[in-house]
Amino acid sequence: MGRTYGWVRRVGGTTALTLTVGLGSLPVTAAAASTFETRVVALADWSRGSGGGRDWGYPGYPGGSDLSSSTGNTTVDSDPATTAESTGVVLVNTELGYENAAGAGTGIVLTSGGEILTNYHVVEGATAIQVTVASTGATYTADVVGHSASADIALLQLEDASGLTPATIDDDTVALGDSVTAVGNAGGTGTLTAADGTVTALEASITTAAESSVAAERLTGLIETDADVVAGDSGGPLVDAEGEVVGIDTAASSGSVIDGYAVPIEDALVVIDQIASGTSTPTVQVGASAFLGVQVADSASAYPGTAWGTEAATSTGGGGAAVAVVVDGSPAARAGLAAGDTITAVGDEAVRSAADLSAALDGRHVGEQVEVTWTGASGTTQTAPATLAESPTA
Repeated sequence: MGRTYGWVRRVGGTTALTLTVGLGSLPVTAAAASTFETRVVALADWSRGSGGGRDWGYPGYPGGSDLSSSTGNTTVDSDPATTAESTGVVLVNTELGYENAAGAGTGIVLTSGGEILTNYHVVEGATAIQVTVASTGATYTADVVGHSASADIALLQLEDASGLTPATIDDDTVALGDSVTAVGNAGGTGTLTAADGTVTALEASITTAAESSVAAERLTGLIETDADVVAGDSGGPLVDAEGEVVGIDTAASSGSVIDGYAVPIEDALVVIDQIASGTSTPTVQVGASAFLGVQVADSASAYPGTAWGTEAATSTGGGGAAVAVVVDGSPAARAGLAAGDTITAVGDEAVRSAADLSAALDGRHVGEQVEVTWTGASGTTQTAPATLAESPTA
């Protein structure tokens, strides 16, 4: 039985300027039926803001050299990826235009025509995505075809791509003790690295900590390994001894010993198949999400808890969703919302927090009209219709 951890941080994704948290800065309470541990777990992507690069608690790795480095009590041991390990792997770089930030992660080539599998948190909130094929150096603009926030999986399509070499997908069963290698864009340097390890648990469950526009999430059924998965590796392949993809690197612990977590490839492909069907479900979004156009925080919080009213926020303040920013020309702006207002309801659903606002918008469609109720800075209550637009972010 896999261990169940408390707050964990993912090893990929994006971070807004409004909240920046390093790998080693967030304590973790880990609890399970038979164990109790305290750890720091992180996203396996690398993010940076306008103030310059941040390596999330790991030093920048010099390209072409052995990656055995130490940060605090943690030693990260990996090597430059071989040609074989680099085949079917891409480097993902994102721009977060509304947040004046950027991020980097990894992806897996599924088809010769440029379908790419990655973690959703690698591209979440992105206004532009560039993907570089590791084996050729060719760079493409990418669009998000669909995603599942709950599964942390996204499908990208490269523009005008052809002749790509796909990764080899495993057709065996992963077992405890299997040898594995995590391949990814460690440190966001644009150079793939490979970290060897073994499978230490199956069916692991974790809860990741929120990272500004990237919401906290509960992930279950994960492959746990002792491979040194680090920031930048999110979305990259976990391969077995035969070089076949068995999982997608998603999260990792930070401390004297690193534990990596990967979404099993068979689970990821179920989501990809649903996206390819063209039909959205309560957990899988095909195409753009609906967009209100506000950045909000809990009314008692000092920092924004979600980006632009599209995906799940995480904290619960109890007083409503305080509007920090309204996007010019957005549905929120046309409805009359302004920075300093506090959203208290969407339709007949009460909004007590940023998380409630995201929940009220979740599953709604582009073009759908909703009634938004808010309290202005003067204390007056207003209600107005807003027609949800197509989100300009992933």
